[in-house]
Amino acid sequence: MGRLNSRARIGARARPGQGTLSFMQTHTEAAPASFTSDEARYRAIRARDPRAEGQFVYAVVTTGVYCRPTCAARPALRANVRFHAGPDEAERAGFRACLRCRPRERSRDDAQARLVAAARTRLETAEGPVRLGDLAAAAGLSPSHFHRLFRSRVGLTPREYAAACRLQRFGEEVRDGSSVTAALYEAGYSSSSRLHQATSALGMTATQLRRGGEGLSIRALVRPCSLGHALIAATQRGVCAIFFADRPEGLEGELRERFPRATIAPADAALERLAALALELIEGATPAPEVPLDLVGTAFQQRVWRALREIPPGTTTTYAALARRIGAPRAVRAVGTACGANPVSVAVPCHRVVRGDGGLGGYRWGLRRKKALLAREGTK
Repeated sequence: MGRLNSRARIGARARPGQGTLSFMQTHTEAAPASFTSDEARYRAIRARDPRAEGQFVYAVVTTGVYCRPTCAARPALRANVRFHAGPDEAERAGFRACLRCRPRERSRDDAQARLVAAARTRLETAEGPVRLGDLAAAAGLSPSHFHRLFRSRVGLTPREYAAACRLQRFGEEVRDGSSVTAALYEAGYSSSSRLHQATSALGMTATQLRRGGEGLSIRALVRPCSLGHALIAATQRGVCAIFFADRPEGLEGELRERFPRATIAPADAALERLAALALELIEGATPAPEVPLDLVGTAFQQRVWRALREIPPGTTTTYAALARRIGAPRAVRAVGTACGANPVSVAVPCHRVVRGDGGLGGYRWGLRRKKALLAREGTK
């Protein structure tokens, strides 16, 4: 398949929730809406419609203040409201920015988001390497400033993002029927060793990556535990899955959904030994046993999972704090998604992440299990 078609497919597939780049999306954009009339704009501010953000600001003549459409302040009477295209226009009309919703800061935030989005598109569609200096110049920023901005919003550096795009191109090529060798060059790798370095982060070889993990051999078993039933699966490298359910039926289906082309085989003596260690970990053995892992995930997910393993028992952190820890403070939602995608529960303790307001937040295997794990660790 020609390179032009390959690039076109990447642009079409690298969207939130699709393809291997979905982890880099820090938020889901709302569908566009039209706010061309003042009546429609007023309805938007009454409803605090997030789709109106960035399309206009509104000013209140009785207070002399202008706000974002989603400002939490009580909406003023329609007769007292004026609409402006943006902060500059509102301030020229004599209004000052609201201290509550800070519309001037939001305007700057939107502008930065557009700069980063343009850089991402360029990296996703580039025929060859793109220099950081060129990306920064297009954004009108210094290389160091642009590097920090891109990483804070995407969770990856421009170089890491470009590498992920290239790896996705390779995966798309082989899944569409190209040979590994042809796909290697179509994706822009100069040699098989370069490709091996890139795919090693996924825990798969190039051949195993082809057709969704075909050629990967996984052994699995299901055992009862205090949390219900646990499926424990492993490759030759280590444990690749720890899943929970109230009943054993369906657990293997979860495993096959994650590794659709892998060969799932019965347990052997090596897996029995690994499963024994995993069960000790699940039941809260002290000291916690070291369980060898084979974590198959994206570069961003791997960063989140490494940070999770650094959280000591008996303590918790928040999604926002975890995002700051990995150097991606704006990627809070992406961090939450990576926690939800964690394939080895307890061994990678995503149950130790809670909401900023103290709430438990989500947990893939149910809040009952999350509460039990935290209580067992003595978390307060």
